[in-house]
Amino acid sequence: MVAAQCYDTAMTDQEGASRSQRTPARRLTPYDVQVRKGTAEPLVLVTAYDFPTARLAEAAGVDAILVGDTLGHVVLGHLTTIPVTLEAMVHHLQAVRRGARRTLVIGDMPFLTFRTGIKDAVRHAGRLMQEGNAQAVKLEGGRPVAATIGALVEAGIPVMGHIGLTPQSYYQLGGNRIQGRTPTAARALLDDALALEEAGCFSIVLEGLPTEVAAAITERVGVPTIGIAAGPDCDGQVQVLHDLLGFTAGRRTKRHARRYVHLDALIEQALGAYAADVRSRKFPGVAESFPADEQTLAGLADWEAPGADTGEAAPPGSGT
Repeated sequence: MVAAQCYDTAMTDQEGASRSQRTPARRLTPYDVQVRKGTAEPLVLVTAYDFPTARLAEAAGVDAILVGDTLGHVVLGHLTTIPVTLEAMVHHLQAVRRGARRTLVIGDMPFLTFRTGIKDAVRHAGRLMQEGNAQAVKLEGGRPVAATIGALVEAGIPVMGHIGLTPQSYYQLGGNRIQGRTPTAARALLDDALALEEAGCFSIVLEGLPTEVAAAITERVGVPTIGIAAGPDCDGQVQVLHDLLGFTAGRRTKRHARRYVHLDALIEQALGAYAADVRSRKFPGVAESFPADEQTLAGLADWEAPGADTGEAAPPGSGT
């Protein structure tokens, strides 16, 4: 019997051990995040949108993964997050949960899914939890959405808030602009944060704020703040995975993001090398091919096309 030939390459023992050392022993819950308020070690969050990136994020030991509606930018190629639908969020959440089995996964509520009434918001958030398998949802806005957040929490849905630069208000804000630059605006953001805490948020994203404003909010609220473009004094940080990896397909990396690798260049180089190898017939080679056994080769050598050299008429439509 010929041994089965497999397409897959197994993970090495060293790779498996490395992953097991970094992967959390159990999944963090929203409660675990909430009680990390004020601890010395900041929370580490990153976005992910599919199985492989979620698996790598979990292997790296991040505390939580946000399946953000930023997928509209970095995966779907839209200018804003506004075109992202609830169905798209459910789809990507499902993929991420398959890749991150022991990491807290939070799903963004996309544009208008929580602004058309509390009943709609509860139903839509419920879909992210039941169909997408999220452990919590995130929604944008301050005091105007506090009652909605309260209803979600009452329904048993953990909520992460999001104030400051809220990308779903891109056109209303006039683009991605830093918020809280005046005393009035800064105080309004503090009021928003306190209202979200009172409504039951287990944490609050602070996006696009001056460092000192974010620090003041962090000091005054009793739940963890998660910063993005908000300075180093928040209780945690979240970044868009593609920005960290330089995997932007030419999209400009934001000033607040730090590139740790330049995947754009590496991927382009790798694909160029692949194309060159195919065109020069260097790929596939022996290492990537699957030889036939002697019995199969003998059978091929003895094979004759139907009707060949037998005087039989060729079947209709054979072209001969």
